[in-house]
Amino acid sequence: MKKVINIAVPTSALVAVVLSVAALNNTNAATSPEQAPLQAVTSLPAGQPVDLTYAAEKSLPSVVYIKNTQNSKVQTVEYSDPFEDFFSDPFGGFFGRGQGNGGRRQRQVQTPKRVGAGSGVIISTDGYIVTNNHVVDGADELLVTLNDNKEYSARIIGADATTDLALIKIDAKQLPAIVIANSDQVKVGEWVLAVGNPLGLNNTVTAGIVSAKARTMGQGVSSMIQTDAAINQGNSGGALVNTRGELIGINAMIYSQTGSNIGYGFAIPTAIMNKVVDDIKQYGAVQRAMIGIAGSDVNVYVDSEKEKGNEVDLGTMEGIYVAEITEGGAAEDAGIKKGDVITHIDGQKVTKFGELQGIMAQKRPGDKVTVTYLRNKKKQSATLTLKNQQGTTKVVKNADLDVLGGTFRAITDQQKEQLNIGYGLEVMKVSGGRLKDAGVPKGFIIQRANDESIKSIDDLQKVVKDASTSKEPVLYIQGIYPTGKKGYFAVPLSNE
Repeated sequence: MKKVINIAVPTSALVAVVLSVAALNNTNAATSPEQAPLQAVTSLPAGQPVDLTYAAEKSLPSVVYIKNTQNSKVQTVEYSDPFEDFFSDPFGGFFGRGQGNGGRRQRQVQTPKRVGAGSGVIISTDGYIVTNNHVVDGADELLVTLNDNKEYSARIIGADATTDLALIKIDAKQLPAIVIANSDQVKVGEWVLAVGNPLGLNNTVTAGIVSAKARTMGQGVSSMIQTDAAINQGNSGGALVNTRGELIGINAMIYSQTGSNIGYGFAIPTAIMNKVVDDIKQYGAVQRAMIGIAGSDVNVYVDSEKEKGNEVDLGTMEGIYVAEITEGGAAEDAGIKKGDVITHIDGQKVTKFGELQGIMAQKRPGDKVTVTYLRNKKKQSATLTLKNQQGTTKVVKNADLDVLGGTFRAITDQQKEQLNIGYGLEVMKVSGGRLKDAGVPKGFIIQRANDESIKSIDDLQKVVKDASTSKEPVLYIQGIYPTGKKGYFAVPLSNE
């Protein structure tokens, strides 16, 4: 009998290409306009409950195709030789075998070139695009194709595996940014469209409804929007939009017995997306706020106790049962105890754990929240100061290349010959940012930063991010002026 397994499947597509070597990077989010009037009911085809053509027309130009290329690489892998110990060589490997090392050996293998496909959504006119982390993960090259077939190389601004979101950027202006709606206002049963590039079919629109909200799917990705709009591999990172063509979620995965759509698709709400994008741009890393509890839905806890023969009356069947308190966490500091039932956060009703996770995903360490809870069926409240995973209220800063306020390009062969140098990045433009503050001029060629050779934009990006998380967040730049004179700058990366 064929075994059928339910699995949550990321919806990007990834294939292997047999090639040995190949040569291969300020969000002004659109604001919601007044609702556009739908066509009169008399003008709609018979039986059609809502006109979805307007939503498709508004959203399609904002959804892009993303190609992820991972170059062929040589890797060292371990493998097991079952005869290693049996034939171990007492003469020091003279006969070509080891000396009884448990049958573990190493060899170098060349991986094939791999090409992945996914989707993304333009969220600002100046080139910022949101997609899934798994769409861009491991990329050596990212190629973005717009709805009008124009192609651009993209670079990763930041990515977060926990929420499965990534922010990338292309060098373009006046792009058709999507209008972003508040996903908290989405209602179960309303019509939605999934827009993306499934199974290699570009610019595809499928329709359905919001099936549920605040779904928790495995580890990390939480409080998702469930939809029955058809989502398949390649839809990852695409848009889930309402009938006005406004973005309400980023399509992320399907739940399937076959790996193809069977009516269960999931999208990351824009309420979470907006916070992740802001964190990446402001801090370079997603800030996670912890309430400091472990628990479950009240009804789940009550049912489990009944199965044990225990009768439980918590005074409600909705909310979060607190099963554990993190030592030194925000909840413990505020006096919340095991056995309490959380019912509201900042006045917002919380009926299940996915809703609590959705609220916490929008908070940062140091934020204060008012928690309403039941203890022995009596209503109480407390104000919590949320903490990070390290148990402090500090945010973790990790600066992005944009903090420098400049644009760069690798030097040309002519510049190499004229200046007698082998590599470097030319500062093409200096706008408001750390470079301007430090006095770095246009035309200066960066050759080293914090004692690392800078041969590409990716090299500079890595050094900036490493420096921003160090005890001394300063970028020490060495290079050369167009005249051949050497220069040195200290560029602080922190406002403090």
